[in-house]
Amino acid sequence: MTIPAGAAGARPAGARPADATAARGYRRAPEGTHPPLRFAAYRATGLRAPSLAPVVLRQRLTEITGPLLTGDIGPSDHDLTTQHAGEAIGQRIVVFGRVLDSDGRPVPETLVEVWQANSAGRYAHVRDSWPAPLDPNFTGGGRVVTDPAGHYSFTTIKPGAYPWGNHHNAWRPAHIHFSLFGRSFTQRLVTQMYFPDDPLFSQDPIYNSVPDANARGRMVATFDLDATCPERALAFRFDIVLRGRERTPFEEPHA
Repeated sequence: MTIPAGAAGARPAGARPADATAARGYRRAPEGTHPPLRFAAYRATGLRAPSLAPVVLRQRLTEITGPLLTGDIGPSDHDLTTQHAGEAIGQRIVVFGRVLDSDGRPVPETLVEVWQANSAGRYAHVRDSWPAPLDPNFTGGGRVVTDPAGHYSFTTIKPGAYPWGNHHNAWRPAHIHFSLFGRSFTQRLVTQMYFPDDPLFSQDPIYNSVPDANARGRMVATFDLDATCPERALAFRFDIVLRGRERTPFEEPHA
């Protein structure tokens, strides 16, 4: 979220210098952590990116205090494989981790939402019409709230790769979209989680729009055999760091 600034080159009265901020433990994310708004290899950004500099609007009480519009968390919201009458098709997986701040402290009571394609690489959406089968027992959406230690966990199906029209023979690597809401409606971050050793990484412009290789690596989950559910589901760990030098790359710029 962009924070309104004062006049260029001036520090607002009472503000602390940068070294005082560092002394309190805040570590700014290095350059190259987040993707640019316009990235030539990702053609859609040519239409989505603003052509003029954004106008920063000062937040008011309503934007800071709510509404969250989260609703109640349903009993099957965390398990995308049991939201329908039948069994979802595909490899069951558990995706789990923690939401952390820059100092490694847990971030509790954060709404974490996910959405994804099914095992054939097709979304349950009217605009997804490529000829892959739909699964009537899998719609690909879920949500949880982090516990006091910042933990979250989903049970789902490993998504398939799918073609898209960005360039010749373009395929998206398997991925899951994550959305995190904070304590107000304006505090939202969006990222994508990938799976280790995917052969499509090298040609995917969305993954490669993150300039720094170390930051790109923080979007890739880690296989965790110890957390795997015997005879049921493989487990992948994906920790999400909100800011600092180990920050997870997000799809929008945030100060």
